[in-house]
Amino acid sequence: MAERILMNEFKALAKEQWVNIELQNEDIFNWTIGLIVLNPDSLYYGGYFKAAMAFPSNYPYSPPKFRFLRPLYHPNIYPDGKLCISILHSPGEDAMSGELASERWSPAQRVESVLISILSLLDDAEVSSPANVDAGVLLRKSPEEYKETVRKCVEASKADIPDGYEMPTHESTSMTAPKIIKDDDSDFWAESDVDDDMFGGSGSDQEEMDSDDYEEQDDDDTGSDEEPLGKK
Repeated sequence: MAERILMNEFKALAKEQWVNIELQNEDIFNWTIGLIVLNPDSLYYGGYFKAAMAFPSNYPYSPPKFRFLRPLYHPNIYPDGKLCISILHSPGEDAMSGELASERWSPAQRVESVLISILSLLDDAEVSSPANVDAGVLLRKSPEEYKETVRKCVEASKADIPDGYEMPTHESTSMTAPKIIKDDDSDFWAESDVDDDMFGGSGSDQEEMDSDDYEEQDDDDTGSDEEPLGKK
């Protein structure tokens, strides 16, 4: 069931211009993602934010794992690229963090909702529980210096644009950009409860996320015979 759901989601997202996706080694459980911010007022506009996303064998009953592959300066992004975001936490309430079940992962969530939440997070940082303390302090005390640091990250991210890929612009995609809904609840972005080995260490931007990290991952080959549907 997980393979069928993921393939349907992959095909649907491959048609969108705000995200560029490919399969790692034709494995439907491991995706390479390029997130593109289409809001021209965003500090992150114009960047190509490369990430890896890995799915458990019981998806959608358990959440995927997500990590930016290039360092991205942001209060809610750890230096190794992992996120401080409730939607990727296991289902159910967490008394320790104060997160409600409605804020965390549920089987009703999909890849699109995760990616839209991440795009919203970029320009709506929660500095009260930062994953990157230095970024949180800089944003509060020196916004202009923070903006300059982010600008350098955006420029560096362009090195990850695939050869032959035409970056969309706000004008060319204004009718197809994802709808970003900001959450005003300051507790929504709670401290991450992922462990340090979730992605097998920080690694390089070429390092793949090993699906063996999941205890329930099947040993069968789950690759697809179809060519990757990324937009070139």
